[in-house]
Amino acid sequence: MACTTILVGKKASYDGSTMIARNDDSGSGHFTPKKFVVVQKEEQPRSYKSEISHVEIELPDDPMRYTAVPNAVKGEGIWAASGVNEAHVAMTATETITSNPRVLGADPLVVYQPAEDGKEEIPGGIGEEDIVSIVLPYIHSAREGVRRLGNLLEKYGTYEMNGIAFQDQDEIWWLETIGGHHWIAKKVPDDVYVVMSNQLGIDAFDLADALNGQQAHMCSADLREFIESNHLDLSLDGKLNPRDTFGSHDDADHVYNTPRAWFMLRYLNPHTRVWDGLNAEYTPRSDDLPWCMVPERKVTVEDVKYMLSSHYQGTSYDPYAAYGDKSMRGAYRSIGINRNDFLAVIQMRPDKERDCHTIEWLAFASNAFNVLVPFYADVDETPEYLSNTTGEVSTGNFYWASRLIAAMADASYQKSVFHVERYEEHVMSKGHELINRYDALLEKETDAAKRMQLKTEANEKIADMLKEAAGDTLDKVLFELSSQMKNSYSRSDA
Repeated sequence: MACTTILVGKKASYDGSTMIARNDDSGSGHFTPKKFVVVQKEEQPRSYKSEISHVEIELPDDPMRYTAVPNAVKGEGIWAASGVNEAHVAMTATETITSNPRVLGADPLVVYQPAEDGKEEIPGGIGEEDIVSIVLPYIHSAREGVRRLGNLLEKYGTYEMNGIAFQDQDEIWWLETIGGHHWIAKKVPDDVYVVMSNQLGIDAFDLADALNGQQAHMCSADLREFIESNHLDLSLDGKLNPRDTFGSHDDADHVYNTPRAWFMLRYLNPHTRVWDGLNAEYTPRSDDLPWCMVPERKVTVEDVKYMLSSHYQGTSYDPYAAYGDKSMRGAYRSIGINRNDFLAVIQMRPDKERDCHTIEWLAFASNAFNVLVPFYADVDETPEYLSNTTGEVSTGNFYWASRLIAAMADASYQKSVFHVERYEEHVMSKGHELINRYDALLEKETDAAKRMQLKTEANEKIADMLKEAAGDTLDKVLFELSSQMKNSYSRSDA
């Protein structure tokens, strides 16, 4: 899937939280309805079979409960996408990334081959459909998540190139697949943020650390031999740059991928580098954009939402711009597009008790016109307004209400944009307010059952507030769009 990812280390965030965030986008030509659910231990399969690749995997007998954002319509697999488990470990999967023919020729992708012409079916490897479901219920730290997924990749292979983030309260790790069976992973430094936009992103890698101490790097056990035997290292100074070794720099990347990373880096580090003009150090087409940077100020949840909703505001590339040079509008693929299915921001707060320190922020549909809403993640159930999505269009759930608001607000942008802005500010403000209120109640409560009840109650109140606000905004943007109908007439009928 075409996605965009932001990772924020604990010393780079406003409150000491680790944060991982990702837009999940549908492929061109369709939307994928999503829902927010809790997967109980008894619901987790012991024998897993992929819909796409038909690979079969025996799973451990001791899964943990976890949240997930799966497809709402059956038929293409689970696609659990993002979530948090009982051990307070989170992951988001996946960011589709790119490679080059040398890598794919040395370690081909493991692609499903159906039974035909008298030949037996050959299962493929694992992919985005599967990864959260076969990893998240079984890991107790971000590092353990890297190791489990790495072992699965080596055993079963993969049919696509992907990037995956793992998170606990102390660490964030980013794993990138390489060809069919190989992988690398790097710990996100505490004082930086990372941006990813559908390209292999890691731009520096300590292979010696990965193969020995594993302080901040991990990889396939045979990666050194794989690189050397296939002449993959392109460096002149001996410093391994995975982006050059394993990635791609196609012309299409300069339109579809790198501009998104450029905008996010430019937003959080406006004065650190020169981003615009004839003397720009980095442009939307630069192949050497940093994988991570120390921000000029601490990063908030609101910053993450703004960046992952971007349509290049403040630049000549904004398709909604009402002034300036029109020739470059829409030149680059926006981050907030019509095909956004959901955004999840997982925030692990260091100053809260373990059972309430993780907040899962969610938005559905096009991020340029939606709202981000907080929920306690350590719960047994999610509110119906977010869990009852089906394939049928309905205002009775958050996904389709968000999709409808986006379509109508886009078509009446100049009249509707301020309704969307007020909607977002209201929901995020009330969301913070309700989380603060229930945090205070949870500080006073010691009984485990009552603490669970309080978290569930908080989530329901947030969902009720959200439903009311979404309905009100839907009413307003519907009116604005209806007022622009071609058969409108303003003369009084008196």
